[in-house]
Amino acid sequence: MKFHKAQVAAAIGALLLVAANTAAAAELKVFSAVAMQEITADLVPKFERATGHKLLLTVDVLGGIMKRLDAGETADVILLPGQGIAALVKQGKASEAEVRPVARSSVGVSVRRGTPRPDISSPEAFRQSLLAAKSIFISDPAQGGFVTPHLLKVFEKLGIAEEMKRKTVYTKAAGTAGIEQIVATTEVNMGLNQLQEFAPVAAMEIVGPLPGDLGLTTPFAAVVMGGTREAGVARALVNFMRTPEAAAVIRAKGMEPATP
Repeated sequence: MKFHKAQVAAAIGALLLVAANTAAAAELKVFSAVAMQEITADLVPKFERATGHKLLLTVDVLGGIMKRLDAGETADVILLPGQGIAALVKQGKASEAEVRPVARSSVGVSVRRGTPRPDISSPEAFRQSLLAAKSIFISDPAQGGFVTPHLLKVFEKLGIAEEMKRKTVYTKAAGTAGIEQIVATTEVNMGLNQLQEFAPVAAMEIVGPLPGDLGLTTPFAAVVMGGTREAGVARALVNFMRTPEAAAVIRAKGMEPATP
């Protein structure tokens, strides 16, 4: 009998969850980047129901999580952009052997639903659309994310850095919460951010990723942290994040799964 890869992966995932559930119920501390917030909000309860384990989830921007760890906070599993995971490995806080890719995100453009969609078909078209916009919004760089520094470099590359300073509004909160707040309190129509952060906002419509070499695709990975006392359960959680069930959630939330 022949099996499809997805069926095999699903079976393996189910076995892992059963194995995790045979142990005494554990409590795991999980740190997750804001970009994964909608995904973890869906998958964490599913893992808890399937295994009986409890996940204590903390969501923060990359810089915030790194500060927590530097201040002595600990976690069993961490979900971060690739550069954050690489930093943890370099610092000796996690082993590269425990790193598992989970998802990929793209930086792109979104507009208020019902308003004209800007032309972003090429870098020059995108440049003209930015110049034509009355204002745009992006994340506050003080929040410690990695998207805004990239966007500021894009503005410089397009030769419009000074013009964009005068028309850029910064969100006051990270992620989807900041987008929802700025949509409710301002008249800004166009936003630039990771596309998955626009996906839950009903008032916004995704236009697409940044064109050509202006784009930024970011891998996200999960890692079991060194020193965890629940390594088996932690690995089961990481493996669950890579099952077909998790992949479907990741796609629905505006990201691409790192595994088939």
